[in-house]
Amino acid sequence: MNRLEQEIRLTELSHLTRRHFLSKCTTGLGAMWASTMLGNQLYGASQKLVKDPSNPLAPSMPLLPGKAKRVIYLHMAGAPSQLELFDYKPELEKLNGQDCPKEFLEGKQFAFIQGVPKMLGSQFTFKQHGQSGAWISDRLPHLSTMADDMCFIKSMHTDQFNHGPAQLLVHTGTQNLGAPSIGSWATYGLGSENQNLPGFIVLTSGGKNPDAGKSVWGSGYLPSVYQGVQCRSEGEPVLYLKNPDGVSRDMRRRSIDALDRINQKIAEETGDPETVTRIAQYEMAYRMQMHATDAFDLKQENEATHAMYGTQPGKESFANNCLLARRLAERGVRYIQLFDWGWDSHGTGKDTDLKIGFTDLCNRIDKPITALLQDLKRRGMLEDTLVVWGGEFGRTPMRENRGGGEMSFVGRDHNPGGFTIWMAGGGVKAGTSYGETDPIGYEAIKDKVSVHDLHATMLHLLGFDHEKLSFPFQGVGQRLTNITKPGTKVVKGVIA
Repeated sequence: MNRLEQEIRLTELSHLTRRHFLSKCTTGLGAMWASTMLGNQLYGASQKLVKDPSNPLAPSMPLLPGKAKRVIYLHMAGAPSQLELFDYKPELEKLNGQDCPKEFLEGKQFAFIQGVPKMLGSQFTFKQHGQSGAWISDRLPHLSTMADDMCFIKSMHTDQFNHGPAQLLVHTGTQNLGAPSIGSWATYGLGSENQNLPGFIVLTSGGKNPDAGKSVWGSGYLPSVYQGVQCRSEGEPVLYLKNPDGVSRDMRRRSIDALDRINQKIAEETGDPETVTRIAQYEMAYRMQMHATDAFDLKQENEATHAMYGTQPGKESFANNCLLARRLAERGVRYIQLFDWGWDSHGTGKDTDLKIGFTDLCNRIDKPITALLQDLKRRGMLEDTLVVWGGEFGRTPMRENRGGGEMSFVGRDHNPGGFTIWMAGGGVKAGTSYGETDPIGYEAIKDKVSVHDLHATMLHLLGFDHEKLSFPFQGVGQRLTNITKPGTKVVKGVIA
C-alpha cells in the first residue's frame, strides 16, 4: 500500500465515528439537513437561488433588471475627511478657531475629543467642476476632471464611531462578527463570469489590513466559496499557489484527484454540501495556477497605461491595485474590493496631519482612481461596472484636542453623523450630488442615507431586491440589509 492509499484509508477510518453518529443519533438531523439543503424554499423567499454545490460560482441571472454586472469598491480605511474633499462648508470657515458651541457637544460620543475643542474650517480650497458644478477640493485635481461621471452621496450616516465596528457595518450590514460581506452576497447571487479565478477578490495597500481584519471580506454563514480571496500586487498573487519544489503539475493533478475522491466519499456519507463545494475550490486553485499569474502580470500593460495609473510593476501600491482591478473586471471577476489603509487623520503626527499626511494620501489615490474611471469608460465597461468610493464614517468639524489641549498637528476626530461617498457607472445617475449635511458638515439633514440604504441600492443596481435576497441561518432568512432595522430603502435619487 503506497502513501497516498494509506492517507485515503486513514481518512475513511476517521469517518467511522461520524457514520455511527449519523446512524444512531438521528433526532433532529432531518430538520438540520432540510434547512441546509432546501434553503430558500423553507423560508418562502420569492427570489430563490438554486446553487449547484459542484459549481457554486456558475454565473446566474438576477431576477430584476440590473445595470451593474460587477463592482469595484474602493475603501479608504480610517475614514477620510469629507470636509477636506467633497463637502464644501463656507459657514465652517467663518467659525474657524472659535470655541465649539456647547450644543454641538452635548449628548455626543467622541473617540478622543475632550473638553471644548476649536472649530476647524477646511484646510484646502474648493472649486466647482464640470457641468454638474460638483464641489471638489484642490487635493484631487485629476479626479476633479471626472466630476460629471460621479454621483456624490453627501448625507451618509452610521451609528458606529469606532473603526472596526464601523467597517464591519459598511461591508457586512452589521457591526458584529460573523455576517457575510456584500461582496459575498453579490457573488452568491450572481456567481462569476470567470471560473478560473475567484468571484470575489480583495487587494490591500498602505501596509496594513483594515481595523476589522479579514472579517470585512468574509462569507459568514454563506458557503465559504463566496468569501473574498486576498491577493497581492507583488510576488505571488496568492500565497502558496505555486507548486513546492519537486512537485510537478502532473503530480499536483494526481494529488487533487485523490483529495476529490476523499471529499466525494465524505459528501455521500454526510450529505454536507460544503464538502462538495470544497472539491470545486480545490479545482479552482489548480486552474488559478495558470490564470491568476496571467491576470496579475502588470508587465503585459504598455508604457502609456503605466504612466496613466502611475503604476510600478513588482511593488505593492494602491496604483497597482487600481490597474489590477481593471484587469480583473475585464476577466469577469464579480466583486473587486480595494482597501487602502492610513486615512485616520487625527493629527497625532505628520502622517495623520491634515496638511501633510492627508495630502500625501490624496496624491497616492488621485491619479490611479482617475485612470481607473477613464480606462473603464474608454473600454465601454463603466456603464456596467459599479465603482464605489468611501470610508467607514466622517470627520468632525471640530479640531481634535486629544488630552483637552491644542495639538501640534491638525486633525479631526471620528464623526458618524455625516460623511460622503461617491459612486460611478453601473446604472448610477452621473453628475449628481444627493443629500446634504448641516451648514458645518456635522450631521446629515436632507435625504439621509444609512449604510443599509446604500446596500439596498447596490443590490438593486445588481438586480436584486434586498428584502428577498436571503439565506437561511439560525431559523431565519438572513439578509444583508439587517432584518431587525425596518425602513431600509433603495435610494432612487442616485439611480439613472
